[in-house]
Amino acid sequence: MTEIKIEMKSISKVFETDDVETHALKDVDIVIRAGEYVSIAGPSGCGKSTLLSLLGLLDMSSSGSYTIEGLDVSNLSLDEAAAIRNEKIGFVFQSFNLIDELSVFDNVALPLQYKKELPTDDFIKERVETCLKMVEMSHRADHKPNQLSGGQQQRIAIARALVADPAILLVDEPTGNLDSQSGDTVMAVLAELNKNGTTICMVTHDARYADMAKIQLRLLDGQIVKDEPLKVAV
Repeated sequence: MTEIKIEMKSISKVFETDDVETHALKDVDIVIRAGEYVSIAGPSGCGKSTLLSLLGLLDMSSSGSYTIEGLDVSNLSLDEAAAIRNEKIGFVFQSFNLIDELSVFDNVALPLQYKKELPTDDFIKERVETCLKMVEMSHRADHKPNQLSGGQQQRIAIARALVADPAILLVDEPTGNLDSQSGDTVMAVLAELNKNGTTICMVTHDARYADMAKIQLRLLDGQIVKDEPLKVAV
């Protein structure tokens, strides 16, 4: 059976104020196996961002269990969560989050600087070049992010997310700041990465892009209401 990368069981998230409890997620179950491409869609306020935060260990659930590659990450300290996040998870954000003062090469290399054991310069060079090649941006290695188009910056962000060889790529509204042509190009890059074995979980408000994933999850009022593989005509 294919290796399980991500597994959530009965995950709930409650935000509390002095007089109000908001149930952002309610008993969510998710299993993502190696090589799968999963999309999470739903209306504003349905819990997509909360779920992605929990998946990415940016926040902790109120109840339930969460494992990444068999490691229980349900109740970690902030430092423990940061260490696992850097080791196991690659992020692609809507806003790119590249550092304009650094070259494309140095932006992509950045996650490797936070490894428990710092890689050699030769390893960093080889790994960055490999990831830039994967997103067809090798020719831009010496440029600065502000010299690139939005679509090119997002491809650099994808390369950065891949450089530490994470268990899973978490992608948050990857086309939200792009025109339709650039968005289609970025989505084609993600599809090719998945075809070559990268495990992807993507949050998107765009139904057309959500349908590109082999497995589509739909959230409504903090609960999964749709979970089915894409039907492919034979």
